[in-house]
Amino acid sequence: MRQAGLIAGAAATALVAAGAITYAVAGDEGSSGAVPSAESADAGFARDMAVHHQQAVEMSYVVRDRTDDEEVRRLAYDIAQTQANQRGMLLGWLDLWELPKVSSNPPMTWMGMGNTASGKDGALMPGMATNTEMKRLGSLSGERAEVFYLRLMTDHHKGGVHMAQACVRACGVGVEKRLARTMVEGQESEIALMAGMLEERGAAARP
Repeated sequence: MRQAGLIAGAAATALVAAGAITYAVAGDEGSSGAVPSAESADAGFARDMAVHHQQAVEMSYVVRDRTDDEEVRRLAYDIAQTQANQRGMLLGWLDLWELPKVSSNPPMTWMGMGNTASGKDGALMPGMATNTEMKRLGSLSGERAEVFYLRLMTDHHKGGVHMAQACVRACGVGVEKRLARTMVEGQESEIALMAGMLEERGAAARP
């Protein structure tokens, strides 16, 4: 019954995402009605956060296979489902705006931070895990995997919150700004939750 409830919840979230995409095209309160340009904050945020979210989904599915702890598995499932649905919304907007999903500019250029992340070892934006860290996560198990995942995801969320806050300030499409606010609220709540989970395991987030 619990699994059925989780599946139903994910389906409902997907329907909400589809509705939000349609709403963004039909017209949006707080927007000028003009389609954003490829260089706009709206397009930049959609592109960058879609990439950022994809790694969070990957990390979450990796840790679900590396631990039997129900609390961590439930958190990982929730993060994977939420961020996969949000990623679909972001990519859907780019399609509807007929804008490219990739840019020749470095990530975060839209928020004046194009030189912040070097992309070294796969970490394209602040907060993202490196390829080495992703490989290590896949090699751990049990509590060691749980602690490493919670630390990686805490860093990941902090980077995501920073980007989402920039969209709240700079994006022009109202529905996208509201999604960004939702991301800030949700990920800050999960950061606090993960701090408690780390403490229960005798660990702490990375400085």
